[in-house]
Amino acid sequence: MPQTTASEFDRSDRSLDEAYQAWSEAAAAVLAKSRRSTVEELPASAEELLSTTTLDGLRIRPLYTRRDENAESGLPGGFPYVRGADPDRDVTMGWRVTERFGDDATPAAELNLAALDALSKGASGLWLTVGSGISPDDLAAVLDGVYLDLIPVTLDAGADGIAAARALLSVSRQAGAAPESVAPTTSTVTSLGLSPLTAAFSGRATVDGAEATSLATDVPAGVRTFRVDGTDFATAGADNGLELALQIAAAVTHLRDLTDAGLSAADALRQITFAVSAGDDQFATIAKFRALRKIWARVAEVVGAPEAGAAITHGVTDLSMQSQRDPWVNMLRTTIAAFGAGVGGADQVTVLGFDAAIPTGNRTSSASFSRRIARNTQLLLLEESNIGRVLDPAGGSWFVESLTDDLAANAWTVFGQIESAGGYRAALDSGWITDRVGTSLANRDDAVAHRRTAVTGVNEFPNLDEKPLGAGVADVTDVPLGAPRLARVGRAFEELRDRSDAVLAETGRRPTVLLLPLGSVAEHNGRTTFVANLLAAGGISVVNPGPLTSEGIAGAVADANAGIAVLCGSKQRYADEGAAALQAARATGLRAVLLAGPEKEWPEGDDRPDGSLRVGIDAVATLRDLLDQLTHEPAGATS
Repeated sequence: MPQTTASEFDRSDRSLDEAYQAWSEAAAAVLAKSRRSTVEELPASAEELLSTTTLDGLRIRPLYTRRDENAESGLPGGFPYVRGADPDRDVTMGWRVTERFGDDATPAAELNLAALDALSKGASGLWLTVGSGISPDDLAAVLDGVYLDLIPVTLDAGADGIAAARALLSVSRQAGAAPESVAPTTSTVTSLGLSPLTAAFSGRATVDGAEATSLATDVPAGVRTFRVDGTDFATAGADNGLELALQIAAAVTHLRDLTDAGLSAADALRQITFAVSAGDDQFATIAKFRALRKIWARVAEVVGAPEAGAAITHGVTDLSMQSQRDPWVNMLRTTIAAFGAGVGGADQVTVLGFDAAIPTGNRTSSASFSRRIARNTQLLLLEESNIGRVLDPAGGSWFVESLTDDLAANAWTVFGQIESAGGYRAALDSGWITDRVGTSLANRDDAVAHRRTAVTGVNEFPNLDEKPLGAGVADVTDVPLGAPRLARVGRAFEELRDRSDAVLAETGRRPTVLLLPLGSVAEHNGRTTFVANLLAAGGISVVNPGPLTSEGIAGAVADANAGIAVLCGSKQRYADEGAAALQAARATGLRAVLLAGPEKEWPEGDDRPDGSLRVGIDAVATLRDLLDQLTHEPAGATS
C-alpha cells in the first residue's frame, strides 16, 4: 500500500480548513437572512450560534469533521471496552431482550407460563420482581423449564434480596442442563440485583450492604451480586454525566468493600453489573453506555486488573421521560431509547410498557398488550432493522466519539469531586448527592417549563379532548419501578391538566380564554395557533371567533363567556389597531387582556396589555397563574 506523505497530509488539512470556512460563511449568510440582518451584525460565529449546551454542560457543535477524529478505541470486547464488553456476542441475537415479570400479584404458576411464552416469542432474558406477587420460595416454580445457562436472570427483590439471591442460587444448582451446553458469556451472566448503595439514595427497599458483600464472596462463576442502578439517579433528575459519576462512585465503594472482604481486584470487579437509564436522546444514550465502559475500564486499570474491567450493562428505558398524557407517544420514546442502548452496546435492554408511568389501577390496556408492544419494539430493531448484527455501529463517528469522550470526562470530573468529599457514602450522608441531583432536576424542570425541552403531547401539541387514563395522579410515584424520588419530566404540566379536568368534571366546561385575532388569517394564524397550543398545555381551552375589528370585540366577549382574552396579530397590526382593540376589550370588563408576541411589539402609549404570551416564557408559572384567575383562586402560586 502506498504511503501518504507529510505534504499530502498538509494539503488535506488545508483543504479541510477551506471547506469548513466555506461552510461557516454559508451558514452565517443563512442565519443573517433568517434574522433579517447582515453577517457583520451577527453576535457570534455560525458555529457558536448553532451550538447547543446539554443539561450536563456539554457543548454540542453543529458540525463535526475529521479534525475531531480521536484515536482508535480498541476492538469490541477488548480494553478499554468502549466498543462493547463482549468479544463473543452472537450477532444473530444481538443484545438480550430482557422482559420484566412479577410486578403484580400473578401466582407463580401463571408467571412461569407468561415467562415461557415470552421466551418463545423473542425474549432472551428475564428480570424478576420478588416480594410483590411472588416470594423467594416461589422462584423454583417461576423458573421451571427455563434453561438458566442460556437465559440471563436478573432479580429485583428489595428487602428480600438476600433470601431471593440464595433461592436463585439454589435453583441454579438444581436446574437441569440445556440440550446443548454452551460456555458462559457476558450475555448469560446472572445478576442477583442487589443495589444497597443506589437504593439508599432513591428510597427503594433494599438489603444491608455488609450482608450483600458477604454473599458476594461466595457465589459461583457467572453470577454477579451487585447491580449499580443508575436509574435511581436518572429518574430523580440526574443528568447523564451525573448519573454516570454516581454509578462509578457507588461501584468503586462496592469494589473497596469486596477487596476488604478478601476478594482479589479482578474477582471484585466481576461481582458488579450496571443498570443504565436509556432516554429519548439517542446520541446521548449511545454515548452514555460507551462512556460508562470507558470509565469503568480506567478504574479496573488503576486497581491492576484491566482484563476484568468490562462493564456489563443493562439498559432500562427511562421511566421519568414517560408521560401520562397522550401515553401512546411513549412507544416512540422507548423505541428511540432502545435503539440508543442497543447501538451503544448494552448487553441487555428492557423496554418499559408505554403505560408504565400510570398507576396500575388507572390503566386501560391489558398487561399482555403493553408487554407485547414493549418486547416487539426490540424485536423490530433486532430482526427487521438488524441493529444488533454490527458491533458498535456508531464507532468511528466523529460526533459520537467526541460525545463519548466529553461525557466520560464530565463524569470523571464529578466522580473526582465525590471522592474528594469522602466517597459515595460520605457524599450521600452529607447531602452532597441530594443537592447535586436536586440542582440537575431544577435545571431540567426549568428547560421543560420554558419549553426549551419539548415533551410531545404534554408541553407541545397537547390534545385537550383526550380522555385521561388517570385523574390527579401526575405526581404519583407508586408505580412499578417507581421510587419516592421519581420526578417525571412532564409532571408540572400534567398537574395543570389535572386541575383543568377537575374543573371540567365539576362545571362541565374547561377554563377558557378568548382569542382576539386582528387582521387577516395570514397575519394572525401563527400566533393564534401558538397561543392555543400553549394554553392547552395547561388545560385551558380557547375560543377563536376569527378575524375581529374593535367594533366586534364586545360581541365576541359576550359570546365566549371568558374572563381573559389574548390579542393576536402582527407587529404592524398592533401599531395600526392595537390601541383601539385593547380599549374595546377593556370596556367589556375582562379580568385581563394579554398580548400574543413580545411586549416590545406593542406601540408606545400608557395603556398596555396586562402581559404577553411568547416564546421563552416560564409556561408553567404563566399557566398556573391563568388557571388561578380563571377559577377565581388566589394568585401567588407562580413562583
